[in-house]
Amino acid sequence: MVLDAETLDELDRFTYQGEGWGLCDDGDRLVMSDGSATLQIRDRQTFALRGTVPVTLEDQPLSQINELECVGDAVWANVWKTDTIVRIDPATGRVTATVDASALVPPETRSDPGNVLNGIAHDERTDTFLITGKRWPALFVVRFVPAG
Repeated sequence: MVLDAETLDELDRFTYQGEGWGLCDDGDRLVMSDGSATLQIRDRQTFALRGTVPVTLEDQPLSQINELECVGDAVWANVWKTDTIVRIDPATGRVTATVDASALVPPETRSDPGNVLNGIAHDERTDTFLITGKRWPALFVVRFVPAG
């Protein structure tokens, strides 16, 4: 659905085949995930499929890509049912960074396998990310910095 940002009135509606696990707008196009090891590139106006990009980590396909966030020339995503966040180059599909978010998982949620990392959003004003999970009691504000 396409909604008006001010009124939330529905402006348009598109259909597609498959599942929708994540969607972000890089300013020129939409990048979509369906849980597979492939990103779909879609037209911003028509939602038509314009191409696909296989996602790889160390030359191996990486599936379960979820909750996309387009930031600059990268796509950030969490990997479903893991404590890992990845930065993907959408031109090549190559994972260019991984983040171990296990320290954010609230201890009281660890016993339920459904309480997983499942939310990522970027705040342009502060260049920070908002991270949360399914049924987590907290939202974390983090900044990703290179190791070392």
